[in-house]
Amino acid sequence: MPEPVIVRPGARPELSRPDAGVIKVSTWDVGDPGRQRAALDAIGRAWLGRDWPDGGLLSYTVHLGEDGRTLLHYSQWADEDAYRRFFDGPRDRRNAEIDAAVPGIRRLALDSYELYRSHTSREDDPRVPGCVVIVEVEFEGPDPERQRGWVDTVLSALASDPATAPGGGAPDGGGERDPRTAGISGSFHLGADGRRVLNYAEWESAELHRAALASPGFGIGAATEEWERVAGYPGVREGRVNRYTPGLSLGPGV
Repeated sequence: MPEPVIVRPGARPELSRPDAGVIKVSTWDVGDPGRQRAALDAIGRAWLGRDWPDGGLLSYTVHLGEDGRTLLHYSQWADEDAYRRFFDGPRDRRNAEIDAAVPGIRRLALDSYELYRSHTSREDDPRVPGCVVIVEVEFEGPDPERQRGWVDTVLSALASDPATAPGGGAPDGGGERDPRTAGISGSFHLGADGRRVLNYAEWESAELHRAALASPGFGIGAATEEWERVAGYPGVREGRVNRYTPGLSLGPGV
């Protein structure tokens, strides 16, 4: 029986769902802030005007790039076959409607991932993210062991850092808050090509993430030996950090 499309609260996918066998991440470049918002609205109309597609799509989320021109697409699938069935069928009808509303969209690279490990600041965190930070690391060549090793090293550094350890980071005696405590969660994904790692990190706000990066240390980390190992991890070819505003997250209704 066809299912309706529903909007997920807080424009958030369920990042840790165990039935997501494949995650697709892509970027659209639409040129300017007006077209960026128009494209997001067109996506909502194209999806909410149809039943949820059968066959393994679990969620579809779109975020607005801080640069005013890009949109990040994050979709969860049961498996690669489910994505292929959608790609060959209803995807084109939705994209045709979106392209008619906002002509000239540039669809950039589409990459496949699987979720490996996650980090949360505290259990049952009630905070709703105002910013999604996408951290991408690309290695010199395909090496699944190196992918996992880099993530394990980062999570070890987070766990040993007083500001980012689960349950840590409370201000002392009413002092100024450490901006690194504004990190809510991190979900580390391994690229199917063996070369990439993507961290989908939720933060309270873009301003606090900027302040955390400007703090002494390594990125959002303190000046510890663990974070120094992350900074000097062998085989890293390139790293990128981009911030997004939560836009729209869709899923099947009941």
